[in-house]
Amino acid sequence: MIYVTLPDGSQRAYDAPLSVGDVAASIGPGLAKAALAGKIDGQLVDLSAVIARDASLEIVTEKHDDALEVIRHSTAHLLAQATQRLFPSAQVTIGPVIDHGFYYDFAFERAFTPEDLAAIEAEMRKIVKEKIAVERSVMERDQAVEFFKSRGEVYKAEIISGIPSNEDLSLYAQGDFIDLCRGPHVPHTGRLKAFKLLKVAGAYWRGDSRNEMLTRIYGTAWLSQKDLDAYLHQIEEAEKRDHRKVGKALHLFHMQDEAPGMVFWHPKGWALWQIVEQYMRQVYKDSGYSEVKCPSILDVSLWKRSGHWDNYHENMFFTASEHREYALKPMNCPGHVQLFNSGLHSYRDLPLRLGEFGSCHRNEPSGALHGLMRVRAFTQDDGHVFCTEAQVEAEVKAFHRQALQVYADFGFEDIEIKLALRPEKRIGDDATWDSAEASLRAALQGCGVDWQELEGEGAFYGPKIEYHMKDSLGRSWQCGTMQVDFMMPQRLGAEYVAEDNARKHPVMLHRAIVGSLERFIGILVEHHAGSFPSWLAPIQAVIVNITDNQADFASEVTKTLQSKGFRVNADLRNEKVGYKIREHTLQRIPFLLVVGDREKESGSVAVRRRTGEDLGSMAVEAFVELLNSEVNSLR
Repeated sequence: MIYVTLPDGSQRAYDAPLSVGDVAASIGPGLAKAALAGKIDGQLVDLSAVIARDASLEIVTEKHDDALEVIRHSTAHLLAQATQRLFPSAQVTIGPVIDHGFYYDFAFERAFTPEDLAAIEAEMRKIVKEKIAVERSVMERDQAVEFFKSRGEVYKAEIISGIPSNEDLSLYAQGDFIDLCRGPHVPHTGRLKAFKLLKVAGAYWRGDSRNEMLTRIYGTAWLSQKDLDAYLHQIEEAEKRDHRKVGKALHLFHMQDEAPGMVFWHPKGWALWQIVEQYMRQVYKDSGYSEVKCPSILDVSLWKRSGHWDNYHENMFFTASEHREYALKPMNCPGHVQLFNSGLHSYRDLPLRLGEFGSCHRNEPSGALHGLMRVRAFTQDDGHVFCTEAQVEAEVKAFHRQALQVYADFGFEDIEIKLALRPEKRIGDDATWDSAEASLRAALQGCGVDWQELEGEGAFYGPKIEYHMKDSLGRSWQCGTMQVDFMMPQRLGAEYVAEDNARKHPVMLHRAIVGSLERFIGILVEHHAGSFPSWLAPIQAVIVNITDNQADFASEVTKTLQSKGFRVNADLRNEKVGYKIREHTLQRIPFLLVVGDREKESGSVAVRRRTGEDLGSMAVEAFVELLNSEVNSLR
């Protein structure tokens, strides 16, 4: 007998091996109809997978957590089949599932156009109606190479050639389309209904710029049309909020080819930068950090000792002078170790907290640059804590509280915590990594929070806690990090005198809350759609006169408000007041203060919000109180 254990703990006995689909059918016709795939002992499989021994089984329906992955994977194959039907000479390469969808890379004689995408999507819908069965087969490696060569699929043959010869490969066929794939897939194409092709992009074969350029088609797939429509609406909203468009419209910043990946900050954008920086500077002070400043260029020998040369040099910029080679710093940590090493420290000095708005440079590929979100020159709110191992948990807890308060002040309440564990490329032995990871787990437990663990995604010198903020569109952004590092202090000779007078290496905690200020400001722009809360707005109010007769009074009110620390401008242009109000409303100025003869005589201002709400006339001091209360309540 074969015993199959279901998620509710119940067992079913069968006389002979049977497929996952057969088990679903034995439970009931409704389940058989709803089934997309299965999960045998925790591994996703097709409905055709055979259960030949005792096993646990989950039937994957649309309600299952893994349903979307199966749907998106199968929709990627649907895309590839439709493309080759319309363009038989197109070769398929890879087609993975990604966040919110999938893509497929094709080798074709020309780039696909938006018109091609519309035709491909229409063909996909035809294939759905055909309900073509999706069938899995197994083939030896060498046989698979020859098979795909015979079909003119040289890229696929090259991929397979890199697989060990003793491995059997799984192939999936639906009609005349067949591809190498681990699966699983839906039982037939009729199960794929809610999808949309989104865009075309270029992609180098195997991600190497020395190789030929392929065409990448991106798409999205969901379980229902309702979910798809909601996602497409989110994309539309995201395009409206794109920080590059908003930044240009609000005159915050620009970028140009003469400085790829580097930002030209305009006055309003730099005002926004300063607000964020000064806020974080106060966080430093309130949290017991001493602000420091280190050189941006350091001798290559230091980067070799720190481990960055072996693990990060391909992302660094280099320069030379007087027969010495230097590197622009991609990170601030080695410089902070030099500050620690500049004097003798006792255990009584620890924890020692250093913070820097450090200017860093990283040689990001040009194709990866994306406005403020991915740059080559950036500034971090970077801090490092030198402490004993016994102090790690308390420092991580304190940082956790700081980070959550900062995010809340900037308007982010939904925060996910993740723990990134040892990567394949790292320094230090397993015992050191065991200790570092255990210390962060203990600290998170002490914070009373849930977290997700990410295998292989830690920094090369240590594991890290990541803080992922959800914005107003539900998108997740990773900004803050707390990393525990036993290795760099040892490599760079950092020591303190312990209580027993022995010399010991401190633990080094790498922490950042907003991370790159450039990226964080880009996130803020999109989160608030440029309509910043009053405390954060580069310009909090604009005084608008109706005629020249009120120009002097408008200037006087402007100076009064500026003297109280508000960011206020006057618009005294010889333009109609309606024109000026519209223009500053489009600039997302929180308050517009209109002054005419009546306001001049009474010493008041007519107050409007950017939303169009008319608050009526009020004395200047009353507006001061209003703005003060709003600034304090929103921060």
